[in-house]
Amino acid sequence: MIGPLSVAVVQGGPSSEAEVSRASAAGVAGALSVAGHRVERLELDASLAERLRAEGYDVAFPACHGHLGEDGALQGLLEVLDVPYVGSDVLASALAMNKRVARILFERAGLPLARGLVAARGDAFTVAERARRQLGGGLVVKPACQGSAIGVTRLDPDTPTADVARALEEAWAFDDFAIVEHLVRGHEVTCGVLDLDATVAFPPTEIFTPNDPFYTYEARYVAGRSVHACPAPLSVETTERVRAVAIEAHRALGCRDLSRVDFVVGDADAPDAIALLEVNSLPGMTPTSLYPECAAVGGWSMSRLCGALVAHAHRRGRSRRLQPRALPR
Repeated sequence: MIGPLSVAVVQGGPSSEAEVSRASAAGVAGALSVAGHRVERLELDASLAERLRAEGYDVAFPACHGHLGEDGALQGLLEVLDVPYVGSDVLASALAMNKRVARILFERAGLPLARGLVAARGDAFTVAERARRQLGGGLVVKPACQGSAIGVTRLDPDTPTADVARALEEAWAFDDFAIVEHLVRGHEVTCGVLDLDATVAFPPTEIFTPNDPFYTYEARYVAGRSVHACPAPLSVETTERVRAVAIEAHRALGCRDLSRVDFVVGDADAPDAIALLEVNSLPGMTPTSLYPECAAVGGWSMSRLCGALVAHAHRRGRSRRLQPRALPR
């Protein structure tokens, strides 16, 4: 049995999702305090390394979302400082954040994806015309490296090409690459994965947004703006397929500890009508977040969940260090 640990919950940073991160960090810190750990919230800024070195924390719990906190940069700093931490390592964090590369790995793993293309910054109208020809119907345009639905635009089949081009420009404001996908009509579903001594998928959650066109930034974080049904009202076969694909996607990127995997399940509610959207390597932990909610349905209170994650990271310990080799003479 591991006794109380000193835990640094890292929050914020220079990201469009910094405020969301601070809300997640407050939830994590509160849960860890209930579990009996000594907790301090630290900001992801230029003084972070100095504070981590000075205090000698047992474990770090990144609760950051977006740029520098979720893309492997913070994880690299923790590796250099030799601090055990919760969540995916540098490479898996970077892969999960980069939807352009993640799509390639998902395709190679044979996972179900919506038809799509990657568009480097360029002539938006030309790309919009190509997307219309290749993908047809409605479209979703999103930045390759962004979360919380920031910069995402959904476009109906009759949307003028000029509007598709504007959506591309908006996505390129966040990233040099945009992802354009065929708009799959159906249920917005997410599935949490917990990867401790064994890898399990929690019951999937269906997301309803009666006042928003989809699960927008506002729908995610304004209380009452979205309604969640967990377990999702899907057939047994589809539910098991979603859970299986969630674990496969988590593993395809090399994630560890936890992730949340997002899907659209076609209106037919058939196991072959599933489109994998993305993997979130550091899912939100705010009062309106999906991961703590589905974990609770799976029997994990917030304090038990966060306590198990820091205990697992502490047991895993610091990254393996290689001894320097002398130059040959």
